[in-house]
Amino acid sequence: MTLAGGPPAIESDDDVAAAAFLVQSYVAENQQQADAFVIACFSDPGLARARAAVSRPVFGMAESGYLTALARGARFGVVSILAASLPRHRSYIRALGIESRLAGDLPLDLGVLALSDPGTVAPRLREVGEALVGGHGADVLVLGCAGLAGYRAGLEDALGVPVVEPVQAAVAMALGAVMC
Repeated sequence: MTLAGGPPAIESDDDVAAAAFLVQSYVAENQQQADAFVIACFSDPGLARARAAVSRPVFGMAESGYLTALARGARFGVVSILAASLPRHRSYIRALGIESRLAGDLPLDLGVLALSDPGTVAPRLREVGEALVGGHGADVLVLGCAGLAGYRAGLEDALGVPVVEPVQAAVAMALGAVMC
């Protein structure tokens, strides 16, 4: 679901901050309607706040994507949408204690709303993916936006390395949490 009143796309630190409170509020208000929650934004806005507010499991797609990548390869690369997000990703990766496994984080230089154009996105994804694998030594890639989900299989086939779609990773972790 898209939260009413939130930014139409989360592309900046201000967008993340604006969404964080909305996510926390939504999770707190709806904790009896779900066994687990998945935040389907790569910046994981409000993840820590939501976890602190409820006893239900809450998963962020970035954290889940990174952890899944660690299980699939030695060094992961992140395909981000915009260069402005790279410092935020690096800070988060450092906070998770996994920076030594990061091969690189490169932007597509495409905003969220541009991700629906396969003619533009697919070639750029391949170019950035090849740079992460060939130039940076990544043996697994993480897609850095939920809007890239439909491109996962094609990119994986083109590059011959695992490509993690982090919303799927978060949902799988949420299912595991409620089934255990």
